[in-house]
Amino acid sequence: MKTHTTILALAFVLLACTSQKEPAENAVARVDASLTEIRADAQQYAADKLQAVDESVKKLKDALANKNYRVVVSAAPSVAAEVADLKTAITQGKEEAQATLAAAQTEWNDLSASVPPLVEKLQARVDQISKSRKYPKGMDKAGFEAAKSGFETLKSEWTEAGTEFASGQAANAVRKARNAKARAEELINALEVKV
Repeated sequence: MKTHTTILALAFVLLACTSQKEPAENAVARVDASLTEIRADAQQYAADKLQAVDESVKKLKDALANKNYRVVVSAAPSVAAEVADLKTAITQGKEEAQATLAAAQTEWNDLSASVPPLVEKLQARVDQISKSRKYPKGMDKAGFEAAKSGFETLKSEWTEAGTEFASGQAANAVRKARNAKARAEELINALEVKV
């Protein structure tokens, strides 16, 4: 009688597990498919949240592999909610990136209008001083050479900024362009350029 009861209990447990298996597999498949669909955007716009969701999905898959179907079925809605939150974070990340890009575009337009004329005036002044050897007040040959070196750095920085902007890296381009403009303004003062 005791073995009969044990066998009956074991059969009941197996039946309960088997009845949970299909819902558990379906739940994991849905969560995994949903995450796969947004993974590329998540890596770009919400990488920190993606890492947490990946960990939750891994736990869910591990539970499925260990045939803990009840755990999977009960945890799946929570993990699905994490994926939904990740989708929201992606949307917010995209909106922030677009706003940043728009601001960078506007600032880039201003910088690309103001920096090239400064570079031209500086180039003319450097050429003039190089020919005449008449240095600005308080500047000697070493100071002029340092200013000239700074001007070469400025030109290279400006070129890099233009290349980065053209390749879609607007935020980096604007940072470099700001630095180039600041350097240009310093050199204009140091070399006594008439603006």
